[in-house]
Amino acid sequence: MTDFGNPIITITMALLAIAIAITVHEFCHGLVSNLLGDSTAEQSDRLSLNPLAHIDPLTTVALPIILILMKLPPFGAAKPVPINVNKLKYQEFGMAMVSVAGPLSNLLLALFGGLVLRIFGTLNSSLWVNWWVLFVSINIAFFIFNLIPFPPLDGSRVLFAFAPEVVQKFMLQIEAFGIFAIFLFMFMVFPLISPTLQQVNGSIISWLLGL
Repeated sequence: MTDFGNPIITITMALLAIAIAITVHEFCHGLVSNLLGDSTAEQSDRLSLNPLAHIDPLTTVALPIILILMKLPPFGAAKPVPINVNKLKYQEFGMAMVSVAGPLSNLLLALFGGLVLRIFGTLNSSLWVNWWVLFVSINIAFFIFNLIPFPPLDGSRVLFAFAPEVVQKFMLQIEAFGIFAIFLFMFMVFPLISPTLQQVNGSIISWLLGL
């Protein structure tokens, strides 16, 4: 984790990076949904680049702070953008397009951050460089994590569109547990794949930063 030498500064910088990452992520979900015929996000005032529309006090603020204080990499989540799949063009495939838009937006943000560092990274400001490194790291983590095909993560929506009916039913059963499904994943599945994900994350970040 990028360390700014002061816990308060580290928390502030991490929350800023996470706020940008989740705002663009959720906005892109809503934007693609709107383009495919579902205006639910717009009607709910979630088709917005205002972070306040997407921030969840627990997962966007409290969770990253707790992780930082535990000396763990900062991570967070936003309030899910409401989507009505029945109003979408292409139904399940439309939902897959809506879902993949969020992680792809984080990949684009990471690419932008890598470009900024390659152009301006030589500036004599460790705060500047460290924040952009953190920004890239967080967005790559969002990109990878959200594409994992485990309900209710974005990757599961993509898998759902192409999966046979028996797999779809099983995924719906898992998703019915809501936030508990995420806790199940974090404690039972994620530890098994975490080393591989960290290697992929590190490789992408090194490539982006030209290391």
